[in-house]
Amino acid sequence: MYPPALAAALRAEGLDVTSVGEAGLAGRADDDVFEMAVAENRTLLTENVSDFARIAADHLGSGGHHPGVLAALSSRFSRRPAGRRAIVAAVLACAGQPIADRLVYLESSADG
Repeated sequence: MYPPALAAALRAEGLDVTSVGEAGLAGRADDDVFEMAVAENRTLLTENVSDFARIAADHLGSGGHHPGVLAALSSRFSRRPAGRRAIVAAVLACAGQPIADRLVYLESSADG
């Protein structure tokens, strides 16, 4: 959902990230994206909460674990270049927090 420029901005902040496109998964099913995130121990950032919440819950229900899902709701964050800084700040605010096996809704600085 997000442009590679967001991954680059997060890398510039010292985070080890990749985009779906960079991973060669552009256009692939959400299940494939989730499986890659689990296999590479990567937290997933999405605004597609309904699908990834279900996929993560199914994964946990079958006895699996995942590194976490960060939800950036489109009502709070813009995918446009002007909104990139807010998403980066929200992701950085979660860095280092225990989010394994959780779905965490990111908050913009305007949310308080």
